[in-house]
Amino acid sequence: MSIKTLYLIFKSARPRQWIKNFALYAALFFSGFLFYVPNEGPSYFVTVTYAFFIFCLLASSVYLINDIVDAKEDSQHPYKKKRPIASGELPVPIAAFVAMTGIATVFFLSLSLPSFFRVLILLYLGLQLLYATKTKHIAILDVISIASGFLIRIYAGAIVVELHMSVWFLLTVVSASLFLAVGKRQSERTLLKSHQVSPSRKTLKHYSQQLLNQYIAMFANSTWLTYALFSFQHEAVAIEQAQQKIPTFFTLLPRTLQSQKLLMLSLPFVIFGVMRYLQLVYEENKGESPERVLLNDMPLLTTVFLFGIVSFLVIYL
Repeated sequence: MSIKTLYLIFKSARPRQWIKNFALYAALFFSGFLFYVPNEGPSYFVTVTYAFFIFCLLASSVYLINDIVDAKEDSQHPYKKKRPIASGELPVPIAAFVAMTGIATVFFLSLSLPSFFRVLILLYLGLQLLYATKTKHIAILDVISIASGFLIRIYAGAIVVELHMSVWFLLTVVSASLFLAVGKRQSERTLLKSHQVSPSRKTLKHYSQQLLNQYIAMFANSTWLTYALFSFQHEAVAIEQAQQKIPTFFTLLPRTLQSQKLLMLSLPFVIFGVMRYLQLVYEENKGESPERVLLNDMPLLTTVFLFGIVSFLVIYL
């Protein structure tokens, strides 16, 4: 296999999309057990990181399959036509072989993790295959499928270390993923309209501008509201629960000041992030690739960084 072929495989695997798999760390981070090491086995962080890499391999395998299925449609898209499979640079048999090998490797690597993790792998794989062949052509179901993929990632990260998740946190994930998915449809619609190209994705014909505006407003509001409720009800992990010897910030404060609501200090960053993303979608038409927006937009990237710092200080200090 030539170096060029390996490069085309790597490009089709879309490593930039792996940023979505950081969702596996969400339950671990907000639970307060990020540095917890059980009496037997590796630390929780190491276990979730192992699951993270498994999901990266799984997602890349699915992207290869998706590109094979969409090769004809992608060849008519102003940007997607440059993808290795759509352009014909990467032969379909090679792409299919790599995808099947990747999926087989995923199941082999997951044998050391809880059986329910493999159930989620199957569920994610089935959902993505259904999306590639059916649901992405059905309005509403297409964005729900995208949101479901994020929800599975969240559960996968929690299951490997057996952590509980707040229902408000799960609703935040659902709202945020639907917000990103609908924003993606809005940007796709604007992009194709600006290029005067008829929509290759059938569902875009069923999303009028007015309808997309309503969806975006609904999920933008539910994203910050559900996070506000989650942060308001968030409970700090007691030192005995984590079995650590170093006192936390909460144990050093007088009882009068020991508030469980300090995580709400991170709420302004969530609100700003939602508003900035809306600006990018409507003013600059950059929502078609959320991960690219996050990595390239400095105000949004700075907001995510500050959100992480504030949340870390509140939970772990």
